[in-house]
Amino acid sequence: MLSLQAQVAIEVRLDQEQFLAGESLTAAARISNRSGQALDFGKDADWLTFHIESQDGFVVEKLGEAPAPGEFTVETSKIATRRVDLAPYFSALRPGRYSIVATVRVKDWNSEIISPPKNFDVIRGAKLWTQEFGVPLAPGSTNRVPEMRRYTLEQANHLRTQLRLYFRLTDAAESRVLKVQAIGPMVSFSDLEQQLDKNNHLHALWRTGRQSCTYVSFNTDGEMTAHQTYDLTDSHPKLKLDEKGVVFVSGGVRRITPNDVPSKTGDDSAQLENK
Repeated sequence: MLSLQAQVAIEVRLDQEQFLAGESLTAAARISNRSGQALDFGKDADWLTFHIESQDGFVVEKLGEAPAPGEFTVETSKIATRRVDLAPYFSALRPGRYSIVATVRVKDWNSEIISPPKNFDVIRGAKLWTQEFGVPLAPGSTNRVPEMRRYTLEQANHLRTQLRLYFRLTDAAESRVLKVQAIGPMVSFSDLEQQLDKNNHLHALWRTGRQSCTYVSFNTDGEMTAHQTYDLTDSHPKLKLDEKGVVFVSGGVRRITPNDVPSKTGDDSAQLENK
């Protein structure tokens, strides 16, 4: 008789092998069924659990169980994948080497299957710019001391082959991380521009290629509100602030791409113009 591990296997996969502290850590749990029968998963909250260990000798605090909701069936000879962001549930913030192990519970057999460890690294970023700001009050709110937060733009050398620009949102003291996100490659930190508008939203523009720039904007909750690509012309793209406190891109030629935020399709793209 085949061993249980040979009949049902679980593997952890990551989209990348290096992460900044606080960055989304999405693990794909890949379940293979070779048991000869259909298996049901997801009926119990603890059907899939994860464990992260440091290979540098310190304890990784577990902050909660990462949820993987939804019932599903894996037919024999089939593979199913569930993706879970582990970053909010483990305090893996110190630079170093880590490993993830996933455990899937096969309720029908009253058994557990454990994955091989999947290694990854948490790396340091180099601060390029940082700015403290107050979160604007909602309309109708009474006057009070504003909540203070901090934007930071960081550079990291991903796999030592590509510079990446990261957005980080924290409290003012940088003791609580609210959002970390990779926002694109960069070729030169000297071309990075940044500007806050009247609502304290962050706008950034930087060189991503020999003849192209990327523009992004984030609101005070760390949500990306714009992602655009500009090609360089005789007039290079620059950030401008008008008399109403609105930030816009001046110069260059806007190029529509599948990565645009908000996405534009069909005739909408013909209406896009930069000032």
